[in-house]
Amino acid sequence: MSSRDNLARNLRRLRAARGMSQEGLAHEAGIHRTYVSALERREYSVSIDRLDSLAASLGVKPYTLLMDELPDTALADPV
Repeated sequence: MSSRDNLARNLRRLRAARGMSQEGLAHEAGIHRTYVSALERREYSVSIDRLDSLAASLGVKPYTLLMDELPDTALADPV
């Protein structure tokens, strides 16, 4: 599976686990909702800066968004 596939899957799973909409995540990360949607549909790649802002908004380390398998602890609410 590619990094783009991992990002799309993990972004969607983490966002859902946090009870966030695409619009809510986009607002928190300072990006547009359609960009979040395009990332989740594997249409765009992501810059390091955007990866950092998305991860911070989801309460995880940036590398978590690119992992093949998300650990259960990543899906728990951030402290």
